Amino acid sequence: MSARDEILSTLRKWHTTEVPRPAPYRPPEPASDLVAAFATRARFAAAEVTVLDSADAIPGAVAEILRARNLQATIHLPPDPRFDHLAWTVARETRAPGPDDAALAFAPFGIAETGTLAYPAHPDRPASWHYRAGLEIAILQAGAILPHLEDVVARVKAAGALPHTINLVTGPSRTGDIEQTLELGAHGPKALVILIVPGPELPANREISRE
Repeated sequence: MSARDEILSTLRKWHTTEVPRPAPYRPPEPASDLVAAFATRARFAAAEVTVLDSADAIPGAVAEILRARNLQATIHLPPDPRFDHLAWTVARETRAPGPDDAALAFAPFGIAETGTLAYPAHPDRPASWHYRAGLEIAILQAGAILPHLEDVVARVKAAGALPHTINLVTGPSRTGDIEQTLELGAHGPKALVILIVPGPELPANREISRE
């Protein structure tokens, strides 16, 4: 048998050899404390996480976050009625934020497995609030933290058809394209602060978009 025939014979054997199928994917068991698991994973991704005793503490926490970073005492808020009843001590702005601004928005879901925020598309949740601002502050209700991404998708589908997009945010924006050096804020916020509040006793946001 020539060397060519040996090579072809070996290739045919490799092609016809059966290999065992991989086991079906099963997500890991959910953590016993979803809030603690989410906070740990989010901090690994360079997010700052604070657990508040109540939603009434949001304005004070936001003021302290801006003061600690020597930022203007102004917060950009999307059109969400849940912010209306809070006693704000900083100025509020309704226009879309820019790279030097701080923006605040409710995150509909958190994923404990990865410390990720999930934002199904909705007119009351413009993507600019978590892509354009220099500082993103997310409010996350403890009851909205689910074990896995699959749980979030199932919850969104249960409300109707999937929206045209679900934005997933894990930590601040970053890139390693330039000389393999990690840079924060390359394509979005340089910093992400997550305030976890008890829930869901706050007034519910409007129905998930079916766009």
